[in-house]
Amino acid sequence: MTTSQALQFFLFLSLLSFSVALKYITPHSFFFPIQKDPSTRQYSTSIDMGTPPVSLDLVIDIRERFLWFECGNNYNSSTYKPVHCGTSQCKISKGTDCITCTNHPLKTGCTNNTCGVQPYNPFDRFFVSGDVGADILSSVCSTNDSKSLSEIRVPNFISSCVYPNKFGIDGFLGGLARGKKGVLGLARTAISLPTQLAARYKIDRKFALCLPSTSQEGGHGDLIIGGGPYYLPPDDDSKFLNYTPLVINRHSTGPIYNNDPSSEYFIRVISIKVDDKVVNFNSTLLYNNKKGHGGTKLSTVIPYTKLHTSIYQSLVNDFVNKAELRKIKRVKEVAPFGACFDANTIGKTITGPDVPTIGLLLKGGVKWTIYGANSMVEVADKNVLCLAFVDGGLEPTSPISTAIVIGGHQLEDNLLEFDLVSSKLGFTSSLLLHNATCSNFKAF
Repeated sequence: MTTSQALQFFLFLSLLSFSVALKYITPHSFFFPIQKDPSTRQYSTSIDMGTPPVSLDLVIDIRERFLWFECGNNYNSSTYKPVHCGTSQCKISKGTDCITCTNHPLKTGCTNNTCGVQPYNPFDRFFVSGDVGADILSSVCSTNDSKSLSEIRVPNFISSCVYPNKFGIDGFLGGLARGKKGVLGLARTAISLPTQLAARYKIDRKFALCLPSTSQEGGHGDLIIGGGPYYLPPDDDSKFLNYTPLVINRHSTGPIYNNDPSSEYFIRVISIKVDDKVVNFNSTLLYNNKKGHGGTKLSTVIPYTKLHTSIYQSLVNDFVNKAELRKIKRVKEVAPFGACFDANTIGKTITGPDVPTIGLLLKGGVKWTIYGANSMVEVADKNVLCLAFVDGGLEPTSPISTAIVIGGHQLEDNLLEFDLVSSKLGFTSSLLLHNATCSNFKAF
């Protein structure tokens, strides 16, 4: 055997050993880096799907029920399998119709007798019919016996692909950040990413989010599926987690309504404080009523927390009053914010601007404290900081779907753990308290 042949044989054995190792990996957790888009304030991650693998940049939406993506002419995976109508996979996907391919040649995302679901665009606020299919998803994971990451290919992962203009509807990626090809859904459903990976590999049915506050290169956060530990050197950040129950809203909440309980993530806020003062408003808004209205839920697709008008007005008034006691000068509002201040009159702390804290008192007797980095936002005029909460635009007496929707800005640099078995939310409040951010968070 020549030297060249020996080298080729050695490389063949190495690749064979590597592929066998990948085949028998037993994952402990899966990791997906999170990027923040500076213009839209959307959070996204990348996955590889299909054979050959195609990289998909997807916006993260914790309320979307599944992963959906655009499967145009560049997506022709040899391992893609359409899910047919009436099958068990279609039933767990909660298929809403049986669709065929019209006006186009048959291809991935355009097949006949195919289970259909309704992918939702949370920015342009419309949905279309998408094919349900199974394909290989590629990811990185850690194992119980190693602190290094390994690549793994997940077969038969169920998602929905939408073929452009199949039904005469185009532009369904409108509103998504530039270059994004779909949405990664993390809701409490049978085919969301956390549920499928947990069921396939018998890992903990939980996921953690650490959203970055910066969009600079290298400033990424993490989506971790399967549980911790979560490391902030030199400590395991799990010990900083406080827990509150995840509340099941017995009524479906939009955008797709059905007879099932909501698959979104609700928590119970008992009261709100600005510094040491309880904000006064109609507290019945904090509970889901018989129609499912009211309560508090979390969102990764709205940039700033939205409040029912009566809650918002009371919060702004109390915050302004407390700010005045600190000699913070109020200035003209900058839409969409209702309270803005002269940045030169605000000091700085380890947790951001030195402004009154906002405390969410939660079920279970724990408090989620929102410090200046998460309560204030710098607007176009860098000498102005605004209270980063917005009015839901509803009259105090109007019934609404949800009274408080906690948005992305308030979640940044907070470690959140969604435990789907114990039905509880773990949260740290600001990681800045521990001289850390989601950008230097170490997930393994």
